[in-house]
Amino acid sequence: MTALLHLVIGSFGTIVGRVGSLVVPPALLRWVAGIDVATAAGSAAVDVPDHATTLLLRTDKRELIVMGPRTRAAYHVAAPGHSCVRVRMRPGRAQALIGRPLRDFADRALLLRELPGLDIDQFAADPVTALENAWADRPEPSERLEEAARLLAGSTVAETAARLHISERRLHALFTEGTGLSPKHFARIDRVRTVLAAGVGRWADIAATAGYYDQSHMTAEFRHFMGVPPAAFTAGRRPAATSCRAVTLR
Repeated sequence: MTALLHLVIGSFGTIVGRVGSLVVPPALLRWVAGIDVATAAGSAAVDVPDHATTLLLRTDKRELIVMGPRTRAAYHVAAPGHSCVRVRMRPGRAQALIGRPLRDFADRALLLRELPGLDIDQFAADPVTALENAWADRPEPSERLEEAARLLAGSTVAETAARLHISERRLHALFTEGTGLSPKHFARIDRVRTVLAAGVGRWADIAATAGYYDQSHMTAEFRHFMGVPPAAFTAGRRPAATSCRAVTLR
């Protein structure tokens, strides 16, 4: 029923040139962190690391894909014209929708034949209405993972487990099954995304705001995930872009 795909530098829906964000109605906020429609423009683009799972539809081929978290930045260029609808899910929601743990989903994707209740043609034409029809009345899964993710943003793994009154082992299982990442890896990506969202400013201040020990710690982590230090990235000195492609795992 499904085929497992390995995402290599870019691929489905990450070939972005123009992006239009849609308003997420209250009925979908339990499930969705963001919805956008993206179109490749044929120029160099970057996909930043992301700890979220994404539901994606390539509108030209009507391919429905669940993409796991992205652990490194991808720099790529693709032929213009390809477009897709991307739905960034809240922690733990994708697991409930596809009915399987996400422990092996980091940097991978699951090609779906269908998703129960979701009309693919309507999803391509009117994503918000299609998702409302499919998910608005669906029983909401536990919020424990989302609560853990919020706590982890400003605490250590041990502190987060203590505040949730669970063991660190249980917290680790909660994250790996619900996001495809360990809680530590989830937090590391979250901090890098905080730096990226901050844009320009005093690096020492940004490091402190994002939760790093100091500026050197931030620079090392940013280089690990983005391939270059933050100052180089901001100045546009980035790794060379490569063509997008996807490889099917046997």
